[in-house]
Amino acid sequence: MNYFAHGRPFLDDPYFIAGAATPDWLRMLDRRVRARSKAANHWIHHADPAMASLARGVVQHHHDDGWFHQTRAFGELTLRFTIELRDLLPPDDSLRTSFLGHILVELLLDAALIADDPPRLDEYYAAIDQLDPARVADGIECITGQSVEKLARLIPRFSAERFLYDYLDDAKLLRRINQVMRRVKLPAVSDRLLDWLPGARATIEDRAADLLAPPRSSVRDI
Repeated sequence: MNYFAHGRPFLDDPYFIAGAATPDWLRMLDRRVRARSKAANHWIHHADPAMASLARGVVQHHHDDGWFHQTRAFGELTLRFTIELRDLLPPDDSLRTSFLGHILVELLLDAALIADDPPRLDEYYAAIDQLDPARVADGIECITGQSVEKLARLIPRFSAERFLYDYLDDAKLLRRINQVMRRVKLPAVSDRLLDWLPGARATIEDRAADLLAPPRSSVRDI
């Protein structure tokens, strides 16, 4: 799952959304730092409601990824996209096409969910704007036991850049994909992807219900 799919059921709780986004934010900042469910579970009953919500959001992220990646639809679509991209793109010795197959299922699912209800993305960013970034960073440092001072600077940039809106446009999505490719040190993707994306979008829209089939439970009720 990606940011919007993780956060959209919890728009009334900004710190829960921040917790659900944190594992992905940390991958952008320092892949050596992990916010794990086991550590976060120690904080889900904290007296500070913001800290408890932050911890529960982290746990929710991993809970959702756990069932999402096990769905039949995710496995089928990841394999399908990987094969199609292998035929489309120039060959190389990297794991680029399998990585792309995985992340494009997630990014295009976000795009489908956003397109289905655009005002909810406005609400998502409005929730992010209510955060105190320093408070989030302090809470995540408690959970991880490591310094994450850059997180307090990332959150305002994440909100200001509004890159989730770019998922709705093929050219902008390609630019965002290549930013990810640079970050993970994989070869960039050519404009040939632009001819492939409309069909992939339609496929994800057709299978969105299958991708989200398991009922979503919330750790907020623990």
